Amino acid sequence: MRIRNRHMNVVEMMAQGVLEMRESYELDHMTKNNLQYFLDRFYMSRIGIRMLINQHTLMFGKDKTGHKRHIGSIDPNCDVVAIVKDAYENARFLCDQYYLASPELTIETHNAKLPGGKIECCYIPSHLYHILFELFKNSMRAVMEYHDDDQNEYPPIVVAVVSGLEDLTIKMSDEGGGIPRSVIDQLFHYTYTTAPQPSKADGPCAPLAGYGYGLPLSRLYARYFQGDLQVYSLEGHSTDCLIYLKALSEEANELLPVFNTTSSRHYTSGIATPDWTGNNPRF
Repeated sequence: MRIRNRHMNVVEMMAQGVLEMRESYELDHMTKNNLQYFLDRFYMSRIGIRMLINQHTLMFGKDKTGHKRHIGSIDPNCDVVAIVKDAYENARFLCDQYYLASPELTIETHNAKLPGGKIECCYIPSHLYHILFELFKNSMRAVMEYHDDDQNEYPPIVVAVVSGLEDLTIKMSDEGGGIPRSVIDQLFHYTYTTAPQPSKADGPCAPLAGYGYGLPLSRLYARYFQGDLQVYSLEGHSTDCLIYLKALSEEANELLPVFNTTSSRHYTSGIATPDWTGNNPRF
């Protein structure tokens, strides 16, 4: 428990360091790639370590405050729609505070295995909540800023939850104006953000908002159990965010970085010279 509490502010401290580096130095393409590679592996390792600590303390600690149905931090029958609603309500509270209004939520469900039945899976509720909360914040901000602030109704955020034989997919759609295709590849970079730069706090750690860490960390949480997070956009209209989870718990194995001599070479190997025309070749 002491180890977990001691490292509680690691993400904020690292984010502050990246921000200061971005302000002080001009980062070339290779530096950005190395930074992305390092932070992805660093934060994925942190997710795995915190998972083990939480699981141990919840299973064998003195203070057992978890739900009686849970196995440590794992819910064998995680109610996906309930977590969607919970994440929405908390994000809506922040949106109402900032914009004095917020878009409504529409939920659609489809259960291919059990038509009409509740959609459940074996998952860690806090991980799913983190992903959904970040996506809701982004969608709400996009909708509120894209549409006139004097109108009474805003287009709703539509969430489709679909349970298939292998995948459980959550699609969040908003009509917040979309994202240019040239920006899509940068959304998961730790050095990119569209939010205003956060003010420097008096204490050692600044707030996380505005650092551009929401999507990169959310994708790592999704990938931790062999899932994924992808963003698709229609610029000028809408954005779709898709969360892929494993419907079968036996396929949801941990995805962790391997540290060896091969991985260390990543920082010294040069970047391949582009051999296609255009500023952003995709081959």
